Amino acid sequence: MIVPMKKIAVILQSKDASFGINELRKQGVVHVEHQQPPRSKDLIFFREELALFNQAAEILLEEGAVLGKTHVSAGRPEPDLKTAARHVVDLWKRRDQLEEFARALSEKIIDWQDWGDFDPSVVHKLSSRGVQIKFYQIPLKDFKRIPASCIVKKIAVRSGSVFCLLISLGKVECPFKEIELPESGLNEMRLRLRRDEEYIKELTGRLRGYLSCRQGILTEAQKLRKSIELCEALSGMGVENDFVYLVGYIPAEFEPAALKLAEKEKWGVYITEPKEDDNVPTLIRSPRWVSIIKPVFQLLEIVPGYRELDISPVFLLFFGIFFGMLIGDAGYGVVYFLLTLWAHKKFGEKIKKHAAFFLFYILSFCAIIWGLLTGVFFGQAWLFALGMKPLVPALNDTKIIQAFCFFLGALHLSIAHSWRAVLKLPSLAALADIGWICVLWTAYFLAKTLILSDAFPAFGGWLLIAGASLVILFTNPQRNILKAVGSGLGTLALSLMNNFTDVVSYVRLFAVGLATVAIADTFNSMAAGVGTNSLFTLILSVIIIFAGHALNLILGPMSVLVHGVRLNILEFSSHANVSWSGTEYKPLKE
Repeated sequence: MIVPMKKIAVILQSKDASFGINELRKQGVVHVEHQQPPRSKDLIFFREELALFNQAAEILLEEGAVLGKTHVSAGRPEPDLKTAARHVVDLWKRRDQLEEFARALSEKIIDWQDWGDFDPSVVHKLSSRGVQIKFYQIPLKDFKRIPASCIVKKIAVRSGSVFCLLISLGKVECPFKEIELPESGLNEMRLRLRRDEEYIKELTGRLRGYLSCRQGILTEAQKLRKSIELCEALSGMGVENDFVYLVGYIPAEFEPAALKLAEKEKWGVYITEPKEDDNVPTLIRSPRWVSIIKPVFQLLEIVPGYRELDISPVFLLFFGIFFGMLIGDAGYGVVYFLLTLWAHKKFGEKIKKHAAFFLFYILSFCAIIWGLLTGVFFGQAWLFALGMKPLVPALNDTKIIQAFCFFLGALHLSIAHSWRAVLKLPSLAALADIGWICVLWTAYFLAKTLILSDAFPAFGGWLLIAGASLVILFTNPQRNILKAVGSGLGTLALSLMNNFTDVVSYVRLFAVGLATVAIADTFNSMAAGVGTNSLFTLILSVIIIFAGHALNLILGPMSVLVHGVRLNILEFSSHANVSWSGTEYKPLKE
């Protein structure tokens, strides 16, 4: 649920500003709302320091990843973390510039290796004495166009081009573009490249000597973030003569503690209910079983608005159903479960919050359950060929499963409107949401009629009339009946077709799940066609099966992100009037 918040203003003397901010930070409950853009010399300094430490940490992370480690105790880094961070960034920049130069030099060596080795300074010296030596790469078909007054020396013929020298006394006009000489010869370029490569290795070794500093640099970066947070709060305070004031938001339960602190420190304090136009942060507290869905919200970086619904319980329930239907294979569910178990054991001790692991355990079981119900285990055809049957054969009937998807859509969206109706009570506006529920179930019956050729029920028309009437009359109930009806008609006209398309959109669960099974069966049949008559065909069959199922295992989670998340974040949320426009509650704390 979304925790109720209070708006708080703390007023104190300018000389007590720093002390007051620190005391509030100790409490760790005030989400600060800046009254002016935070500006100060300290803030500039801390941000520059943080940029340095962040860059150093990122560089060391990349180097550790190359070695397959996150911490290496090689070398003896500087005891001063700031000096170490500067050295890391400096070494990385020098190596990066040298690598770029080495790449350019390698390309130049490739360009000139057909010419062989020569000394460009000799060519320049001869030119100063009147002997002109020009380098050309001339198409073989145009080689006869070379002026007769020149001495021609062929060096090589490659890919239909002649690499040649034109030697003459004085200047001679040639219709071809001259090749500009390099600064040094081929052997000298190769020697320079070897030296650069050796120096790059030396810089890399020195850089990796700082890998043991990475954790300390990360810790220092976190301290700097807190210092920036403190400076922003201090410089963002409002100023009025000899007083400063801080404005923010606190959970309602901490109001007594805030009043007690203000009384103790002799501060002025003003706590009120937030206004409609206030940008109130959102703090969500959910039961432990619901909180496992939080990693999905963090991944998507979405937060409901303070006055919106916390749809976490419904999101978790239907997300599990969607995951099971979209993956649709018990075998894949087992693989996801085992991968999650392995990751949990390997990284569990290094990660404080394990919600993501438990979420994947549940999602894996959803895929396993749906696969058992439909009889799919690394494909379906081979199980049917062995005479094995699903637990619920009806779920393999195309018509039945599509009807189930429409039902699931109508049910899911009806929950959204039911929730809104309850929150609107005792207002008559709640009846508009009841009307939309009637419209949704009319859309369900209409989808079955148009797409599945089922008969439209006799009461369907009356259900639509009842729903439309409730929407028209109670969307914006007013004393002026004409204005109320006009508002309701506008809303109905804009949203009526959307309700039908939203219900039909849930058929994507059937389509994507069917595609997953089809891909698995296709690769299984390809492998069976290759046979196992020899070691080669056996290995080839195994490769085909592994490649096909690996493809499905990779595409499965992507389809869940595209379709399963969409049905919750867009379709359901739009009907629940959740726009995800919230700001996460981030209190000032130590």
